[in-house]
Amino acid sequence: MIAKHVPMRSLGKSDFAGLANYITDAQSKDHRLGHVQATNCEAGSIQDAITEVLATQHTNTRAKGDKTYHLIVSFRAGEQPSADTLRAIEERICAGLGYGEHQRISAVHNDTDNLHIHIAINKIHPTRHTMHEPYYPHRALAELCTALERDYGLERDNHEPRKRGAEGRAADMERHAGVESLVGWIKRECLDEIKGAQSWQELHQVMRENGLELRVRANGLVFEAGDGTMVKASTVARDLSKPSLEARLGPFEASPERQAQTTAKRQYRKDPIRLRVNTVELYAKYKAEQQSLTTARGQALERARHRKDRLIEAAKRSNRLRRATIKVVGEGRTNKKLLYAQASKALRSEIQAINKQFQQERTALYAEHSRRTWADWLKKEAQHGSADALAALRAREAAQGLKGNTIRGEGQARPGHAPAVDNITKKGTIIFRAGNSAVRDDGERLAVSSQADRAGVAAALRLAMERYGERIAVSGSVAFKAAVIRAAVDAQLPITFADPALESRRQAETTKAEVKRRPGVPAAGPEPPPHRRHGLRTLGQLDNLHIEGEAQRPAQVPTTSAPKPSRVQKSAPSELEQREARIRAQMEAKRARRQGRKGRGA
Repeated sequence: MIAKHVPMRSLGKSDFAGLANYITDAQSKDHRLGHVQATNCEAGSIQDAITEVLATQHTNTRAKGDKTYHLIVSFRAGEQPSADTLRAIEERICAGLGYGEHQRISAVHNDTDNLHIHIAINKIHPTRHTMHEPYYPHRALAELCTALERDYGLERDNHEPRKRGAEGRAADMERHAGVESLVGWIKRECLDEIKGAQSWQELHQVMRENGLELRVRANGLVFEAGDGTMVKASTVARDLSKPSLEARLGPFEASPERQAQTTAKRQYRKDPIRLRVNTVELYAKYKAEQQSLTTARGQALERARHRKDRLIEAAKRSNRLRRATIKVVGEGRTNKKLLYAQASKALRSEIQAINKQFQQERTALYAEHSRRTWADWLKKEAQHGSADALAALRAREAAQGLKGNTIRGEGQARPGHAPAVDNITKKGTIIFRAGNSAVRDDGERLAVSSQADRAGVAAALRLAMERYGERIAVSGSVAFKAAVIRAAVDAQLPITFADPALESRRQAETTKAEVKRRPGVPAAGPEPPPHRRHGLRTLGQLDNLHIEGEAQRPAQVPTTSAPKPSRVQKSAPSELEQREARIRAQMEAKRARRQGRKGRGA
């Protein structure tokens, strides 16, 4: 489990309402949102809670920092804690940071490969109206995560970040966008050459050969690529900082030649990270589509701007006509003055309405023609059925096999019918809708959520059978394996489990189910037929009677021959018949008493 604070670097973009609306938005996905709750709020709905938090933040007019704290709690792949456990973890983490009494909105998200919780916290205390900032939050979060993993039996994770500052942001950018960063490119291509330089001239020569330039910026050194991208030298490696290099090579010496005068043998470009599959054609299509999006957006904005200018000019023309009419037909100085004021106010209102409409249209155009990152574009293409884009997503280094309750076929994967796709993650995991559950497919195995119902498990089994054949391997908890066996037997699926123990249990359950469904023995229905209701039947009136074991008993040969009863002679009533006769007599007596009471009442 990892807990991370997401800071807002620009105060102008800090908005509790926007953050809360984002984390509680289902985005047209059935299984994106899990449990959503508002804590320490008097409001009954999320929108009312947002209004309440904004009112609390407005009570503090002295604070100059960000008043909203965005926290993400992410679990390891395959971990799916219960709803009670997630609520307890959210409460303990917020209390550990000092926000136990603060207003907050949290939402569980299931649309990625890792279950995670978004928490939007109001830093302003609801009663004291003071702003709280946690002390060394990364250390507090690391200690809290370690304690929570121990208390709730979660998988241990590394809570000490290996990369800090710009290096960590570059790694996050590569993971999120799928594009190589300058820091990562230098480390993979020419870091050893840079460290091996024995003089400033040799170091500058290595820079030029790799399309880079080393120069002084403020009190340190930076590496600058040909496209203007810069990174601190100490971010690439600690021993490349200015004090470290000067201690090894002497005082800094600037490069006597400019980078443009030397042909570089390699150069940094913002290309996709190298994958196990060829993405040259896909990336060319991506670049062409992004360029066309930019062109189309510019043209649409230009048309919207011209339309706004024409509307404003028409409003001004109408106002000039109105003022000319007032000048001709107006009577009295005061009357004209009032009419001119009304005309000016009407013009301002009309111009404001036109500008507001233009801003709305502009926002819609940016949303319609928004540029996507490389990974987001691959995800969109995969959702539209592109097999190459899906293979590129699954070839990323971050992509790993699904864990937890999984179903895997031992046959060769083959295309087949698939249920409705709810989402595709950036690791190429397809999330299918299966009743009230979600089934995840990474191309090799299927994962079923721990809260999946019988319909979801059966849908996963059918999908695995269509994709990989009839031989299925199951891994996960004991309860999940039992649910898989039950679903396979109930759905009468022609599958075979790879585990001999599971297969023997499936065969035993199948035999029991076949015995219950064998002909001659009617299945138990939810209710009796209409002609059998509100009455008792004797054993002789039953449709069929079978006593297990009676047919196998050997017939006993009588030792003495007893005389056969004559046809006129009747056998004595059995104990069961005597009991039924008594019950009928009691019912007749009750019926007679009820009729007598009705007669006396009349």
